[in-house]
Amino acid sequence: MDKETEKIVKKYAKALIGGTLSINDLSDKEFSGKSLSPNEKTALANFEKYRLAKLNAVTDDMAFHDLYRQIQVLANLADYTEFLKDEYFKF
Repeated sequence: MDKETEKIVKKYAKALIGGTLSINDLSDKEFSGKSLSPNEKTALANFEKYRLAKLNAVTDDMAFHDLYRQIQVLANLADYTEFLKDEYFKF
């Protein structure tokens, strides 16, 4: 796991997330036909670019599956506003 992903996973592994919207919540909201705010759309797009860039960079099969699971945890637990930070606009 790269240091950036490890930092994010550690941050949310111990947090009580209750009540915050996650990336998966935004995906569900969009899929159900509800409109997303501009920030929600941006966060969702940034997450998808981040996810694809990280997964495409992995060359080892086991590392890929490990990273895939970690990114799924982020999508399920992280507050979507995490993906509005400047660091996610570079992907």
